[in-house]
Amino acid sequence: MAKKGQYTYEYPHPAVTADCVVFGYDGKELKVLLIKRGAEKEASTRAYVGQWALPGGFLDVETDKTVAHTAARELKEETGLKLSVKDFKEVGTFSDIKRDPRERVITVAHYALVKLTDVRADTDADNAGWFSWSDIPNLAFDHDKILRVAFSRLKQDIHFEPVGFELLPEVFTLPQLQNLYESILEVKFDRRNFANKMKHFEILSEVQDGTPRKGTRTPIKYRFQKDNYERLKRNGFQLEF
Repeated sequence: MAKKGQYTYEYPHPAVTADCVVFGYDGKELKVLLIKRGAEKEASTRAYVGQWALPGGFLDVETDKTVAHTAARELKEETGLKLSVKDFKEVGTFSDIKRDPRERVITVAHYALVKLTDVRADTDADNAGWFSWSDIPNLAFDHDKILRVAFSRLKQDIHFEPVGFELLPEVFTLPQLQNLYESILEVKFDRRNFANKMKHFEILSEVQDGTPRKGTRTPIKYRFQKDNYERLKRNGFQLEF
């Protein structure tokens, strides 16, 4: 991190940050990872202290190769969650002049999909935790807007990307898969039609784990066939309901 007063320019320069929208899934509801803001240790500023926000922070001009690297670094520092740069998808740039009370700050938002895991607060965060999509508190800065835009992007991507690979466990049931799609698309599907459509594309394989099935009440377990999914994508596949 550059030392205070190290750089002097003829024209004012805005600061750049990365904000992370991290989605998880508990088998019933979509979850979002949030942090509770503390006093910033390096900057000694007090913007939205005590309020919930998306993980993120300032780009390090000397070490961060891209803003996605900033996102990965800040996420790990604030929550302990370690992701690769490749795990992030850029959502958009947010540059409203009044979005940050400290200075002129432009942020580049990213989203990522992860399996639920324990998180811990660190650095500038006083707390970190998973929140149900239906129970998101008011967020600091313009993070409510960023979250809505990221969710809209996720709803688009679910038709083209193997979203379930990242959010579901390796072995799952069709009801779990249907609940996931319903949570993201905010619709209800007919159970039989949904199952037939997913099986039709041959992207699921039944898991034979030796568990005895009692009639038809014991759900069949599946795993994704990622190779088949990638092949379909190369041929212009789009999952429609």
